[in-house]
Amino acid sequence: MKDASRKLLDKSDRSLKAAERLLEGGEAEFAVSRAYYAMFYAAEALLNEKGLRFRKHGGVHGAFGEHFAKTGFLDAKYHRWLLEAFDKRVTGDYGVESLLTAEDAATLITQAREFLQAARNYLSRGA
Repeated sequence: MKDASRKLLDKSDRSLKAAERLLEGGEAEFAVSRAYYAMFYAAEALLNEKGLRFRKHGGVHGAFGEHFAKTGFLDAKYHRWLLEAFDKRVTGDYGVESLLTAEDAATLITQAREFLQAARNYLSRGA
């Protein structure tokens, strides 16, 4: 595995842990953001292994869908989760009123944990 991919997986793990701490502290909207970033960094790690790097979130989202979901290398649910988490992150980061609940955050944290594990499993196979 490339060094940059390993670092991105580590960053994903740290972001996931931060999301858990934020949720425990009652900060659901900020926990949602960190859970999204855990998925985002894992997706970047996967794409990095294919020599693909992007400057914008949309580039990562699209390439992840094209190279992993549509090909069946990973379950398409991970692409759907990434996109849904992005939408919630935008709501949490830019919305004035908190519309996100602790349940929203807990769901995204669970999904992010599974997403990260799927990325690790895929990369550990040397794919």
